[in-house]
Amino acid sequence: MTSCRICLEPVRGKSEYHARCLRSLFGKGIAPTLEIEVSKLHTAALAMVGHTSLSGIQKKISVNLSADRETLTVAAEGGLYILKPQAGTYPALPENEQVTTLMAKLVGIEVAPAGLTLLKDDSLAYIVQRFDRLSDGGKVRQEDFCQFAEQPPKDKYDGSAELCMRLIQKYASEPLIEIRKLYKLLVFAWWSGNGDMHLKNFSLLTDTDGITRLTPAYDLLCTQLVIPDDPLALPVVGKKTRLRRGDWLKLAEYCKLPAKVAGQILEEQAEATQDAKRLITKSFLPYDQKNLYEEIIASNAQTLLGS
Repeated sequence: MTSCRICLEPVRGKSEYHARCLRSLFGKGIAPTLEIEVSKLHTAALAMVGHTSLSGIQKKISVNLSADRETLTVAAEGGLYILKPQAGTYPALPENEQVTTLMAKLVGIEVAPAGLTLLKDDSLAYIVQRFDRLSDGGKVRQEDFCQFAEQPPKDKYDGSAELCMRLIQKYASEPLIEIRKLYKLLVFAWWSGNGDMHLKNFSLLTDTDGITRLTPAYDLLCTQLVIPDDPLALPVVGKKTRLRRGDWLKLAEYCKLPAKVAGQILEEQAEATQDAKRLITKSFLPYDQKNLYEEIIASNAQTLLGS
């Protein structure tokens, strides 16, 4: 048996997916094929979307499903999915993002449907359903925290966890709910070794009912697997490294999150470590990255518990 490329649970027989997982991501129980030469994917990414995380190495390509849901094609505009192929400089980023996203789900963080797909060169790519698009091709209003802070994209690292909390307080329809969600996401990002959660990796969207809330979490990676000791992109209570349990409690106090609630979030994150390790074991990460990832989250879990 192998692991499903979407949920990482075992798949029997020769299939690489559960039919139910394919239906949840593509609306059909058969994996679609990708109709584009792999060698042209990076060119398409640069032309359409440009650079993204990890210093511009990871590329994003907008893709869409054909009417019969059997083929994925590059979409110049209006694509309902984002495809991220392998990056030459940093190995296994798609596999990294898939397992990290599933780990976020363990602690109740909302994420978009996503999984891995095999390209024509037999490399794995990460594919995620867009949450800022409607099924009819229309757009949902989404703005990242750089925009809310009135800062240009180049200043995406010029901020802090506290700034993010202030933006939530100012712009979210229900700030108390969204502050709790953001706090949980910040804790998760640190616990999972993510040093690239900058201002453009947090966004608010306004639903068709007019409610403004946090988007599902996106661009979730353990950057420390490829950049050893990568510090946080945004400081928490003035610190990017060597955070302790007390620092997270100070952040909770800053955003008026009750200490009891904050403590519960920290403990739930730490308690998810064993289940997260099982996901890492079943993931498609290289063996050495699996071992390192388990070490990172185990160490950080002890810190969250105050050990």
